[in-house]
Amino acid sequence: MWLKHLSVLNFKNYTESTLEFLPATNAFTGQNGAGKTNLLDAIHYLSLCKSYFNPIDSQHIKKGEDWFMVQGEFDRELMCDQVSCSLKKNQKKQFKKNKKEYGRLADHIGQFPLVMISPNDSFIIMDGSEERRKFVDNVISQTDNHYLDYLINYNRILLQRNTVLKNIRETGVFDIGLLEVLNMQLVDSGEKIFARRREFMNEFLPEFQRYYQFLSDDAEQVSLIYESQLLTNDFMDLLSSQLDKDRALERTTVGIHKDDLLFSIHEGMPLKKFGSQGQQKSFLIALKLAQYAFLKNRKQFKPLLLLDDIFDKLDDQRTKKLMKLVSEDEFGQIFLTDTDSFRIQRIFKEIGKPIRIFEVEGGQVHGEI
Repeated sequence: MWLKHLSVLNFKNYTESTLEFLPATNAFTGQNGAGKTNLLDAIHYLSLCKSYFNPIDSQHIKKGEDWFMVQGEFDRELMCDQVSCSLKKNQKKQFKKNKKEYGRLADHIGQFPLVMISPNDSFIIMDGSEERRKFVDNVISQTDNHYLDYLINYNRILLQRNTVLKNIRETGVFDIGLLEVLNMQLVDSGEKIFARRREFMNEFLPEFQRYYQFLSDDAEQVSLIYESQLLTNDFMDLLSSQLDKDRALERTTVGIHKDDLLFSIHEGMPLKKFGSQGQQKSFLIALKLAQYAFLKNRKQFKPLLLLDDIFDKLDDQRTKKLMKLVSEDEFGQIFLTDTDSFRIQRIFKEIGKPIRIFEVEGGQVHGEI
């Protein structure tokens, strides 16, 4: 699968731009703030119906305008699909494939899978467990049509259960029958989510280790552990045993919404505290390359790979090694950004791989170099 062309209208700092791509590697070069990353984000919109960086759609409309549109044409097994996303201020976002609007955006997720690697990814390591769960959920959702529905259902029931727990203190009424019904519903959705997360981790972990060792030249050992209360406990038993605590805190303290990924280096030391910037960067890249491998294995075709400012905090040797890796047959179409077009040209000349380079300046693409 590859993206043949992209057009943006009133999107972020672009008034209008249309680009034609190679099925191999395409690079956007230019100074910081020129709009390179905005083009990657437009591609992300076409694949996942939203921005990678900002969940508020209206904030992507160009200043002074009332609407934006992003369009693209995907080629997959000799079939072409036209995809468009548009938004007018104070109206619902429209998403279409071959001019037919989706009833649910969730039905689009996974049709054109994509992996983005960005400096912003540091939040996966530095922030709380919610961000790591989102990472896992994003990957699984692109391969399992029902997974998003399970998540939506679980969160809806969790909210209802928490509301019941709060009302007990406020009203003094403890409806044990209602709570038991909610427990059963929460367990039903939660166990389905847990099963898919555990299945994902079993397939994901070997790929992650393989890529990290490649990037680091086996320089250090790292580990990634899936942590869930359901690994050692029955979900219904957990809910029953923690009821008094839940009533006191007025919220559900156990369940798959407490799952986490534990990242460590040097035999159990937390990566967040003891990993260098270069080690953390390699860890994040290995996570995303393993995500790519998982999607490719499940979808049976190659997703898009987007590399935003990938050379930041990587030395020349690791940069060249990474570019050579992702340019091999294991990967498909690649989009990357960098401030230095000469560095891009030099690296791809050295590894002997084709690349199309676009110079970006002030929200305008000046064409191929």
